Amino acid sequence: MSELKMLAIDLGASSGRGIVGSFDGNTLKITENHRFPNEPVNTNGNFSWDILRIFHEIKASISKCALSEDKTIQSIGIDTWGVDYGYIDKNGALMANPYHYRDVRTDGIQPYAFKTVPFEKLYGITGIQTMNFNTIYQLVADMRDRPYIVENAERLLFTPDLLNYFLTGEKYTEYTIASTGAVLDAKERAISKELLKAFGIKESLFSPVVTPGHKVGKLTKSLISELGDIRADVVNIASHDTASAVIAVPAKRGDDFVYISSGTWSLMGVENDQPVINDLSMKYNFTNEGGAGGKIRFLKNIMGLWLEQESRRQWKREGTSYTFDELTDLALASKPFACFIDPNNVLFSPAGDMPGRIREFCQKTGQYVPQTVGEIVRCIFESLALCYRQTIETIEAMTGKKYSSINIVGGGTKEAVLCQWAADASNRTVYAGPVEATAIGNITMQAIAAGAIKDICEAREIITNSFDVKVYESKHNDAWEEAYQRFLSICGKEF
Repeated sequence: MSELKMLAIDLGASSGRGIVGSFDGNTLKITENHRFPNEPVNTNGNFSWDILRIFHEIKASISKCALSEDKTIQSIGIDTWGVDYGYIDKNGALMANPYHYRDVRTDGIQPYAFKTVPFEKLYGITGIQTMNFNTIYQLVADMRDRPYIVENAERLLFTPDLLNYFLTGEKYTEYTIASTGAVLDAKERAISKELLKAFGIKESLFSPVVTPGHKVGKLTKSLISELGDIRADVVNIASHDTASAVIAVPAKRGDDFVYISSGTWSLMGVENDQPVINDLSMKYNFTNEGGAGGKIRFLKNIMGLWLEQESRRQWKREGTSYTFDELTDLALASKPFACFIDPNNVLFSPAGDMPGRIREFCQKTGQYVPQTVGEIVRCIFESLALCYRQTIETIEAMTGKKYSSINIVGGGTKEAVLCQWAADASNRTVYAGPVEATAIGNITMQAIAAGAIKDICEAREIITNSFDVKVYESKHNDAWEEAYQRFLSICGKEF
């Protein structure tokens, strides 16, 4: 076959990239063509995404394709973080900058929402774990605090759907991104009319739900005039970044596997054919999100490298800048197993003084209080590794299956120490890679939509043969076992 070229727009919580993928029928290759920071804006106490700046950078990536040998790209796909959205008015205009999921307006919103729909019922319908920034809670906050916006909106578009709309003028709701926000009926895989009615949210806000592989449309004439003669289709890929990353897990056909999509968050789970919604999954706060190929991603959201990233930002605010390699070296030079944190504690969710909060947690739990930069980072990495063990053991208890290995994909695989400690803590082999899992999954789904790749199973075979995967064998010992028991005593045996 002739070479197929595609553009993936991969948007993370702190940066974005344009990545061109090429597929010759056997091997997939990727090349970054544009990179930019994604910096949210705090205005009068409101924490929002700078969505028009993000769109400007997307246009820059497309323009670079138009001015290069990549002008032959046949499709464009956008993936982003979950839950956030923007409102479109009757004239097709964006009504306000989308709120950031870490905005404080949803602090304490859950008890307010549960007065209308108890969590047991909400979970029974959506299968989504309770996190205060889930879309449903953001909508409840909007209905309470700014009902005029909701009343005058014609459409609600999740972040990738909003950006697709800016590119094409077409409005759709992609399944995997919608599934993150507790607005879908997990079993029906459609917007829950029951929940919307209960909360007084008009059903007409939502566009038709489409699945990965759906073609949204062509770039608008005005964009072609602005950016160059790009005749690519905009495609609904698995637009939630974790859904795209899971496509890139280098698993063999028919294998059961545990994955961690490692980055700002650590999303750890398994693929199922149907959602798992029962007392145990609700008790352990596991979530059922949509995946590509009709799969359900049954997983746990774990506060991931956000803990290190926000600590690094705090140290920079205090006047000292560290590279991530420097932070790792400082952690390795520090005493092991001195103290632990619960990565999922709400204390660590907001932006701000992360090192101070880590010290606060350790002090309140009667542990050694870390003093140095290295001690803070070591505490973060060891706590994450031990949390991964707790999570896989919980998955095994709920599924009745045993997993001898963990597949880690995404940017977090560059933290070799964390990968090794995950293997050591869990006493399992860790396969780490590919690094650019989300972009690779994005591009792969475009190739499936084009008919160049048959399905997800074939895609994973191609990915395995196209990209490097590192293997970390476990060095589990008595020290790790003792550390795990201490971790459980400090953070709780149950989530």
